[in-house]
Amino acid sequence: MIKKYRVLLADAIAELSAQKLRTFLTLLGMIFGVGAVIAMLNIGEGAERQALKLIDSMGVNNIIIEGKEYPSEELIEIREESLGLSMGDVDAALATLPFVEGFSASKKIKIHDIYSDFRKSQAEVLGVTLTYFEHANLKLSAGRLLNENDNNKIAQVAVLGFDTAMELFPAMADDTSKMLNQYVKVNHVWLQIIGVLSPPPGDKNEFQGVKIGGDRYRIFLPLSTSVQKFSNDLLTSELDTIKLNISKASDPLVASKAVKQLMVLRHGGIEDYSLIIPAALLEQQKQTQQIFNIVMACVAGISLLVGGIGIMNIMLANVMERTKEIGLLRAVGATQEDIKQQFLAESFAISVLGGILGIIFGLALSEIIGFYSGWAVSWSIPAIFLSLSICMIVGVGFGVFPAIKASKLNPIDALHSD
Repeated sequence: MIKKYRVLLADAIAELSAQKLRTFLTLLGMIFGVGAVIAMLNIGEGAERQALKLIDSMGVNNIIIEGKEYPSEELIEIREESLGLSMGDVDAALATLPFVEGFSASKKIKIHDIYSDFRKSQAEVLGVTLTYFEHANLKLSAGRLLNENDNNKIAQVAVLGFDTAMELFPAMADDTSKMLNQYVKVNHVWLQIIGVLSPPPGDKNEFQGVKIGGDRYRIFLPLSTSVQKFSNDLLTSELDTIKLNISKASDPLVASKAVKQLMVLRHGGIEDYSLIIPAALLEQQKQTQQIFNIVMACVAGISLLVGGIGIMNIMLANVMERTKEIGLLRAVGATQEDIKQQFLAESFAISVLGGILGIIFGLALSEIIGFYSGWAVSWSIPAIFLSLSICMIVGVGFGVFPAIKASKLNPIDALHSD
């Protein structure tokens, strides 16, 4: 049986090779169709994985509260009703909301100058609580993170984001451990470097309209140091950002409603803050990606349909051109089933060849799109097999009618045809 099908495929390939230009033009439809499917799935898979990485950097179980910025005149009026984000908000959340398991907070320092012995920098400087790095999923490249002793002693120490470290100490870029115990001056304060962070996953600074990923270009110091060693405007809030860690058993979307109600009560109804729910952003990303996939699937489906029609067209043309050959085969004993299998083998050969070339084209296309657009691309082996399977089904499906038509030709009429 295997030998029979091998002979059928060999004859099919030989027959198609005799009409190279016609076969190539027919293949184009399948190549573009499969290529579109592969590119769509690769880009979609890449986007989903990147979204998960970005959400992971924000913390899918976190609720983020960010203070809003206002002009000085407006801020004076707001401060009569609300003091802005503070540790009091954190304490209230821990005391009254049972689903809040932990927190981290940060305060941005107004900077004038940042420089090392080598270069200057425009990095952002944050005073942070000790849990900040854990909640932001930041990892060390060298050294250590801030600890309780640093905070209690108001220590003049700092942890550098990866990009900041590369900018301030370019000569030590090959070994970040060399940066440890070096000094950086922020405004009038010298800070000893105790740690350098690894670059976080992803290369985007924004996700669903929310700014993220800035930790690469930051300098971190103890929150107590930022308060005691640097001057702060009296109108500014105690904290700029609070991250509340929600228990895994709780729904962040439901928990956010309770957090918002607490903030409304504490801030006198003044919304001088904004709530960011990473879980909601992830859901929004999935919906957007689903719409994109549907649109691209329709485009790819139309391309495959056109390719299938092309296969039917070439097979019908082959039936007309080979009418005498079919009649001769029937005269020497070939059955209708033999004729049908021969033409189906040709349809199958075209679809498989088109599918393989389409996969190559799709992989190349997705890489080119990713390179020029900056989109993430991720190969999916199941997607490749799915595309090839669909291609073969379409090819054989559109080859059934010509095969049946060929098998039902009257041998005598076929032999007498011009």
